[in-house]
Amino acid sequence: MVTLSLVHYIFIIMTILILIFLIFKKEIVIPCVVGILLIGLAYTGNIVSSVQILNNAVIASNGELFGIMLVIALVTALSKAMHTVGIDELMIRPLRKVIKKPTGAFWGIGFCMLIVSWLIWPSPAVVLIGALLLPVAGRVKLPAIWAAVSMNIFGHGMALSSDFFIQGAPAITAASAELPVTDVISSSIPLWLVMSVTVAAMSFIMMKRDMKKNTSAGELEITSDYAASEITRPVLAKVLATVVTATFAAIIIAMVALDIQGGDATALVAGAALILTCIITIAGSGFQAALSDTVDYLKEGFVFSVRIFAPVLIIAAFFFLGSEDYAVAILGEGAPAILNDISYFISEHVPVNNIFCVLIEILVGVITGLDGSGFSGLPLVGSIAGTFASTTGLNTASLAALGQITTVWVGGGTIIPWGVVPVAAICGISPTELARKNMIPVITGIVVTGIVAMFLL
Repeated sequence: MVTLSLVHYIFIIMTILILIFLIFKKEIVIPCVVGILLIGLAYTGNIVSSVQILNNAVIASNGELFGIMLVIALVTALSKAMHTVGIDELMIRPLRKVIKKPTGAFWGIGFCMLIVSWLIWPSPAVVLIGALLLPVAGRVKLPAIWAAVSMNIFGHGMALSSDFFIQGAPAITAASAELPVTDVISSSIPLWLVMSVTVAAMSFIMMKRDMKKNTSAGELEITSDYAASEITRPVLAKVLATVVTATFAAIIIAMVALDIQGGDATALVAGAALILTCIITIAGSGFQAALSDTVDYLKEGFVFSVRIFAPVLIIAAFFFLGSEDYAVAILGEGAPAILNDISYFISEHVPVNNIFCVLIEILVGVITGLDGSGFSGLPLVGSIAGTFASTTGLNTASLAALGQITTVWVGGGTIIPWGVVPVAAICGISPTELARKNMIPVITGIVVTGIVAMFLL
């Protein structure tokens, strides 16, 4: 029997408060700082220690997010170098012939993101798709916020929640539910389709409505970021464009052929971006000028990345405390697994029947997804599905698949600001604003999928 301590209740209260701030479009850094301090004080009983815990939590958050910050900075530096030579202009000309309107850009970005994310994972896919298609989206006047929504829901939502090819998510879910992975995958398909179609349709409808209302200046930043480059040396630009295209194609092939995934795939993209930046700058400016120009591009890249990530480091620090591994690293040995404890507590104190099983599976998925990892809650939703199914006769695979879809859509990075940072950064928008745009479609999708699940179970 799980019991909740003062630490758990502080986490619950502060999470509700933070969500209220988000709903009312307020920044949430201060509530997160207060939450970390209160948890530290409740756990240690010492004010000095709680202040130290605040610092340690931010350091741990930086350790988790720095890899993403780095790749965004390096790819931004690459884009600056490409823009100077006119490479980006050459690369997007063929795409401009196909994608001529915001609607085409929204769906084109989305489906490309879906396919690439299935093959190599969403994080590196964000960088690749962003570099190639965001300039096209800018030219056809697709607001940056909706380009980000498209990348987010198709990549971190649809692709990651299904994971049909790499099969990392269903493998974890199936193992904890004591099922063959093929059962979870096959059972997830109808629920995944309902969720995906609902979210995509809702997002598209909201995009059309917002664009008719004349989107705000902040949402239209993408149109000014991608003004046409001046191509003064067309032969050089063509050669370098070929090099860049061939490099990214080789990266994708290598990722698939060598089974390079996750952080390793992101590292490959980041390293290649830095090398390409040096090559392009030397070819475009000459070796002597490139020595200083490369530094300027890197500075611009890191300034851009830090500006996006600065508030997210604090926000993520609070929610990382919900994960047992981070809690132990920050609070010390014996620290509670806050999110898992809360989920178990709810499952133990709610009547078990078909409707409540579905509701609990969804609720547990949402709660465990709050740490932003996407996969940390899968063992829990899988084991709960196995337990509920054994007492109610429900379809274990379908119940586990429902939990998997919910957990990944929330924790994989669609409706929490600390989970949407890579997409927000590459699009140059606020993570909080992106999470707000995603919230209504994703919540609607979860509700509709839950209702369908009641009939399938």
